[in-house]
Amino acid sequence: MPRSSFAGSFSTPRLEVAVDMGNPFLNRTVDGFLKIGTVATMRAATEEAFQMVNRGNVSKHSFESSLKRMCKEGACWGTIAGVYAGVEYGVAKIRGVDDWKSKMVGGALTGALVSAATNSNREKVVIDAITGAAIATAVDVLNSLT
Repeated sequence: MPRSSFAGSFSTPRLEVAVDMGNPFLNRTVDGFLKIGTVATMRAATEEAFQMVNRGNVSKHSFESSLKRMCKEGACWGTIAGVYAGVEYGVAKIRGVDDWKSKMVGGALTGALVSAATNSNREKVVIDAITGAAIATAVDVLNSLT
């Protein structure tokens, strides 16, 4: 019986930036900061550009305000990602296994650390730790599906 098939492939250009700090822990932390910080900066830039075009207001003041927001969001997201990458790496090294449990504990510790640095409410710290664990575990599960 004759068969026909169609095969295709999508590939995106990749840009890998490696910063060698001389320590795997620091390498992961800096890598997480740079990659996620860049994503957050681009997200803020796109949102700000949309709002400027939508309002029809492009001025020096709005441009400076956008630039400040881009830097702030990039630093905030990058810091959280760097903390997570470092904590998750440390947990995996201590446990000797890099699996979803290491990512869950890394997410929980990161959520708790970030929350404790910005909140004094114990309930909020616990809720943020649970949220961090859930997000980190969900990302690991989704990555294992592909």
